[in-house]
This record gives sequence, C-alpha cells and structure tokens, in this order.
Amino acid sequence: MRCTILASGSKGNSVFLEGDNGAILIDAGLSAKEAFQRAADANCDVTKIGAILVTHEHGDHIRGLDVIARKLSVPVYATEGTLRDFLNHRRTSNKPLDSRVVRYRERFSVADFEIEPFAISHDAAEPCGFSIKERDISFCYCTDTGIVTQEMHERFRYCDGMVLESNHCPDMLENGPYPEYLKRRIRSTKGHLSNPAAASCLQSLGKDIPQVILAHLSETNNTPERAMGSARDGLGLFFDESVVVVATQRGSCRDCPQSMSL
Repeated sequence: MRCTILASGSKGNSVFLEGDNGAILIDAGLSAKEAFQRAADANCDVTKIGAILVTHEHGDHIRGLDVIARKLSVPVYATEGTLRDFLNHRRTSNKPLDSRVVRYRERFSVADFEIEPFAISHDAAEPCGFSIKERDISFCYCTDTGIVTQEMHERFRYCDGMVLESNHCPDMLENGPYPEYLKRRIRSTKGHLSNPAAASCLQSLGKDIPQVILAHLSETNNTPERAMGSARDGLGLFFDESVVVVATQRGSCRDCPQSMSL
C-alpha cells in the first residue's frame, strides 16, 4: 500500500491511496484539473481509483468531488450527514452521481480494501476518519478533529501508517491575524488539532509509532518546522525523520515527495 498526498491544508485536501489491485481517493478538495495534474506529477494513475471516500462536507475536502467522481465514473462514500449536506446544499449539478452511505464502525469493501469509518470531532454534519486495510496492512486517515479520542488512539496503535492532523501552533494562532471567533473555533474540541495535541498523540504511541504524515497544516498559524519540532519533542527517543513526514498544500510531486509505502 502506498499513500501519496496530493494536497493538504485549508486550500484543499486530497490523498491517493494505492494498493496491489486498485486505488482510492480520500477527499477531493481540488478541482478535477488540478487533482489530475498533481496525480500525474506524483506518478499516481487515476484510472486505478475505484471510489472516493469523503471525511466531511467542508469545501476544502469536496471542492472537486462532483466532477472528479463523474469523470472517473466511481462511487462516492460518505456518512449520511455528510452526503445529505453535500447533495442538498453544496452540489450544483443535477447530473447522476453514485453516492453511498457509510456508518461509523461498519465495514465495507472497495476492491481489496476493507474500510471502516470512525467518528472524529469537527464542526461538520457527520464527519469521520477512515481505517483502511489491505490484507495484513493497515492505514488510518484522521484530519479535521479537535480532539483525539480513546477509540482513535486504539486504531492508531495497530496501524502501519497514518495521516494525522497537526494544524496549528497555539502561539501563532493566539498572536495571529484571525478574528477571535475563528480562533475559538479552531481551538475548540470541534475544531482542529494543534501541534502539541498531535505530539501528545504520537507520544502515547511510543515505540508502536507507525509511519506518520502530519497533515492539514495552517499556512497562517503553523510552519512545517514547528509541526516537525513538536512531533520530535513528543516522540523523544522514538523520533525518526524517516518515519515522520510533514505534508504541505502543494502535495507530492517529483521534486517534493510526500508519501509513504507500507
């Protein structure tokens, strides 16, 4: 299994996950044109995509969803709340779209992938993360959550690789240009995970730390160096630069790979 970041951040999020016999796209926050170009730049074959998994309905995760799904002729999987909001309030096309409801802790399959959604804590209709297995390899995707629950910890502990949010530096957020109401939203339990919170999560994994991509960094309230430094402090002796990678908005390309093989 190989995970490649196509984009990560408030301007768009999309991850290409490739297995032995197919691929899936997690979130589609880029235009179809941009997503396909970035996939090509990262040597990701979009014709292998068998489905699009959606974590929630915010624009930076669904911007290109409608067009990408129809161009690839693949189904869209999301929770009932996410699909209801997307289909009733955000989708502008009336062309047919294959959408399928998933539920927390109920497994479903796409090709050789076994997928299980789990609850996250974010100000969206019914947001989720995903645990994904292919044979004996396990991967977790978790961004846009204000807290890390015990259930999340247990899933992370037994995975081989994960994408984890490390959205903001608390000091940069506090002293930055955002209005107070937005700062409160980001800091809340239904907001975004801070660098220290992500580091604490990694610290709790200790020697069981899998390969990690730190994702959804704020371009205003964080830097890759701060996110990595916080992770290094949290992991201590267990830190390894070959294990922890920081994703940026540009995502992977031939000159700046942001991916991991499991």
